[in-house]
Amino acid sequence: LSAKMGCFTFIKVMMILFNLAIFLGGGTLLGVGIWVTVDGDSFLDIFGTLSSSVLQVTNVSYFLIVIGSILLVIGFLGCYGAQKDSKCLLMMFFSVVLIIFIAEVAAAVVALVYTGLAETLLTAVVTPLLKEKYGQDDSLTQIWNVTMNKVHCCGLNNYTDFQGSPWYIKHGSYPAPCCKDQQPCNDTLAAKMEVSGCFSQILEEIRTNAGVVGGVAAGIAALEIASMAVSMYLYCKLDEK
Repeated sequence: LSAKMGCFTFIKVMMILFNLAIFLGGGTLLGVGIWVTVDGDSFLDIFGTLSSSVLQVTNVSYFLIVIGSILLVIGFLGCYGAQKDSKCLLMMFFSVVLIIFIAEVAAAVVALVYTGLAETLLTAVVTPLLKEKYGQDDSLTQIWNVTMNKVHCCGLNNYTDFQGSPWYIKHGSYPAPCCKDQQPCNDTLAAKMEVSGCFSQILEEIRTNAGVVGGVAAGIAALEIASMAVSMYLYCKLDEK
């Protein structure tokens, strides 16, 4: 009996510490996200120009707020539920993690099976946006400039995505990455350079680093399964107490 209680106590303490770390991490991400949203200039002053390009690429403040909030909820439910021996909170923790796990699996399946569909949908949405906003909307223009320079790509599909855009009308040429930074980046040079679109380039990067991507995904999935198993173990053991 004492061995069983010792095992229960050990797992309970590990559950509390693990979720406390998640809670603190979530709080940190949420705080940074709110800071960037409210006062982005001071954040950039402290962390320099590198953070500027990162923020522009991912619109990271809102991303941090969402992820931080989710981690806060998960961490609180797991930590407080284990500490207070609350079956209700442990079941809520299990449910939230299960929903996230199912959503991740569904997203992975869709990404694998419907890559062509994703490209078609992105083309239908993003291409008109580039033609209407690139060169006019500073935020969108900066995001695409950083992406194209980092990934060495041009548009979503190719240089034709920028035909008729405010940038093309103003400068009479395509963005420099579409011609590997050679000038003037006109139709002839852009066609000759054949720079790939960003969608295909990003897919290629993912395929090249499939082992790393798969390893990270498997690690996250294993943590989620382990945390669900532990929460369910504690939930069931509470019935025996």
